[in-house]
Amino acid sequence: MILQPVLNVFLLLLLFAPVAAIGVLALIKAPGRDRGLWVMRLVMLVALFTMLLRPGIPGGATQTLATDTDIVLVVDTTASIVAEDWADGQPRLDGVRADVQSIVDEYPGARFALITFDASADLRLPLTTDTTALISSLDVLRPEVTSQSRGSSIGIANQLLADTLANAAESQPDRSRMVFYFGDGEQTASSTPEPFDGSEQYTDAGAVLGYGTAEGGPMRLTTGGVDGASGEYIQYEGANAVSTIDERNLETIAGQLGVEYQHRAADAEIALPEAPSTTTNYAESGQVGNVIELYWIAALVIAALLAVELARASMLVARLRHLRAPRPESSSERGPRGSSSERAEKKRTDGGDA
Repeated sequence: MILQPVLNVFLLLLLFAPVAAIGVLALIKAPGRDRGLWVMRLVMLVALFTMLLRPGIPGGATQTLATDTDIVLVVDTTASIVAEDWADGQPRLDGVRADVQSIVDEYPGARFALITFDASADLRLPLTTDTTALISSLDVLRPEVTSQSRGSSIGIANQLLADTLANAAESQPDRSRMVFYFGDGEQTASSTPEPFDGSEQYTDAGAVLGYGTAEGGPMRLTTGGVDGASGEYIQYEGANAVSTIDERNLETIAGQLGVEYQHRAADAEIALPEAPSTTTNYAESGQVGNVIELYWIAALVIAALLAVELARASMLVARLRHLRAPRPESSSERGPRGSSSERAEKKRTDGGDA
């Protein structure tokens, strides 16, 4: 038997113990006909406690690919990443999301970290094997709010990337490291882009992926709301502002990282480098056991006992309504002498005759 409690076991005991004590006390003091009801309630409490423990038994096995690779994704989140020149007028960010999914599929079992940059660089997700968290982070990713944009540098993430790679190399030096940079190369800050050459010594493979076209695409205003963007476009000198790709800058970044540059388009397959030689191959991966969940049995017991409680409560409510309803007085209840008003009228008439 395997337990996977939703909360710490001691916390569950702390929550359930007082309720169980009250139930046992009520069972002791209850009259004979009500004791069965309190026994049922205590069984329901035990079933709920068991369900929260999430019991299970080992069963089944799935093959997994364990790789010794750390992959850092560096994603541009400036306003230009939503320029609509990907596929049929879709934002470039859609292409980034699709390519990240391809990378996840290509290197199963690797650890992934996510860095985003606009006016500043942020580590959105530290190294983890939880690819679901990575994809979820990208799904909710939104570019910087347009009204707060003051220009950005394509190299602003250089120090954060170097620190992330250095920490990974220090903690687990036997693992290899890959870097994927996603952007359009458009430098909107007046300063010279910061170089990424401090990360080259920690990078074994990767790629710089460029998004956008020479013709460029318009960009919608981003508001920071739930939907992320408004229906209006960013304006410049009375017309829609257009963002174009700067491949020269992207090639410079690729050279600094020691990786290849690749221009991305929706109608072209992404070309990913082979995993570094330190990656464990599939034959050496082994197996990881699954767990067959049993909490649903306790849930069925709770549902059945709740149904009994609801049925009993409905019967009590119906009985109370029946007792409160006034009963009409029948002729037999009035008796042969008639109503009180009839008797009074008769008495008055008899007195007058006398």
